[in-house]
Amino acid sequence: MTIDSEAAMSNCYDIKSADLSLVALVLKTTDIQAISRALLRQMTESPGFFEQDPVIVDVGFIDIEQHAVLSLGLINLLSVLREHGLMPVAVKGAQGELLSHAKALGLVDASDARIRRSVAVAESIEEAPVHVPSPPAQPLSLGPMVIDKPLRSGQQVYAKGRDLIVLAIVNAGAEVIADGNIHIYAALRGKAIAGARGNTEARIFAQAMEPELISIAGVYRTSENALPQDVLGQAAQVYLHSGPDGDKLRVLPIKP
Repeated sequence: MTIDSEAAMSNCYDIKSADLSLVALVLKTTDIQAISRALLRQMTESPGFFEQDPVIVDVGFIDIEQHAVLSLGLINLLSVLREHGLMPVAVKGAQGELLSHAKALGLVDASDARIRRSVAVAESIEEAPVHVPSPPAQPLSLGPMVIDKPLRSGQQVYAKGRDLIVLAIVNAGAEVIADGNIHIYAALRGKAIAGARGNTEARIFAQAMEPELISIAGVYRTSENALPQDVLGQAAQVYLHSGPDGDKLRVLPIKP
């Protein structure tokens, strides 16, 4: 082999680290048909919610005794996920036969992957409230979606790849979702999910903060954990704070 050919081969590729945003599908059942129906319902309510997103199949909530059952239906599960726009690339929490079967189907063992779970929400700062400027948001390809009518129970709005602006009340039982920020110039009494695809810089703003659920990049809080009195029913914002104890939502009043 000549020196020139050796040099050409050495320039064929480089090995570099890379970041990839992944979706985690946390399974709570081995019933593949039930999973298929649930995904179909979500796709009907939010068309295009999944667009070839790489996904980790997390089986950590499945009983060990059910692993053998799931392994029998793993091929069907992967087929269902692909049909609904998800691209399974890894499995988390699998053991024994299920893990071997998953690897044989081309899935990577992602046992060390960190999946965001529900965490306690930090209380609002007790010092005199100050306005916290929003950090630069991740670039969004579209302008904001604007909704100018009240949202009733059972209605859902998803602003894919952009911010969402709601000019009317979001009633209990309604749900607003955005890949970017959510601005509600009225009462928020339903669910608000910002940074739906992992944008940790997203925020939620509401003129009257009374939510059933608030979530940013998968970290959420429900109404079972009541908001402090200085933000409940008041103009407030929600943002994600990362610290030594993990990611927490902070809720701050918005003062003139």
